Amino acid sequence: MNEMTLIFKSCLENEAFARTSATAFLMPLNPNVEELMEIKTILAEAVVNCMIHGYEGSEDGNITVHIRYEGNVVDICVRDEGCGIEDIDLAMQPLYTTKEHLERSGMGMTIMATFADEFHVTSTPGKGTAISIKKILHDTHEDSR
Repeated sequence: MNEMTLIFKSCLENEAFARTSATAFLMPLNPNVEELMEIKTILAEAVVNCMIHGYEGSEDGNITVHIRYEGNVVDICVRDEGCGIEDIDLAMQPLYTTKEHLERSGMGMTIMATFADEFHVTSTPGKGTAISIKKILHDTHEDSR
């Protein structure tokens, strides 16, 4: 098993840092292009949700990205200590957004869930939100046969 943790401020430019760092960390698993794009999309959605929804656009909050892998199974957790989600079931509905004025589509949770093999959201109002994703990558041993 290998793992890494990134902690960074909720500044928009750090979204690219999170995606790039995560994909570099996962390179020993030899992910294919589709898997890399899905992981980058998951991370982009999760991190931007922390910034826009968790911290209401404030750049003072910390976002934590923890990634670990064993074999071809990747676990990703993206966490903020922001305002939390009052109704997770409602937030998970496609096209639901609390930020219409920012032209948010309300598809972030749906996109993450679609690309993940397992997807869970836990949240406590006033304390923050954690998004946990499991992604199973192709088996590189099967590809070499």
